[in-house]
Amino acid sequence: MPKIEEKQVVVNDIKQKLEGAKSAILISARGLSVEQDTVLRRKLRQANVEYHVYKNTMLELAVKGTEFEGLTEFLSGPNTLALSYDDATAAARTINKELKSMPKLKFNGGVISGAVYSGEDVAKIAEIPPKEELLSKLLGSFKSPMASFARVIKAIADEKSTPAADAVSE
Repeated sequence: MPKIEEKQVVVNDIKQKLEGAKSAILISARGLSVEQDTVLRRKLRQANVEYHVYKNTMLELAVKGTEFEGLTEFLSGPNTLALSYDDATAAARTINKELKSMPKLKFNGGVISGAVYSGEDVAKIAEIPPKEELLSKLLGSFKSPMASFARVIKAIADEKSTPAADAVSE
């Protein structure tokens, strides 16, 4: 198979993976040991995140004309690509957790839900808790005042129904 056809197969493969992705994060993993890379891949796989190493030229060709075209400005030096399919911030959060034990990891940039972010911005987004956690905190904050109000009403109702209250009212 001629070289150009081999490259087209890789480009088409990348395009296919990008079609269902909610986010694409570029990471510099230069200097990671094989053991660290294996741990990172395992944790990303558990978070339903695909992690691939592609040549920058292949990525550039694959993202052209897609919502991920903003990645081209970050395509310099060695990059790895993390693709999230379920949760747009899963890749960034998972990698961010590993930064403490793997200081050589670095966010280069990314596209999350159609918006282009620099490496620093991706690191900030990675600090945001998952959607489910945010929703539970929101519901908890709604529930707390209502529970307090219900306790006050119950205390007033209990106070009015006690025998001492009945005797005073007569």
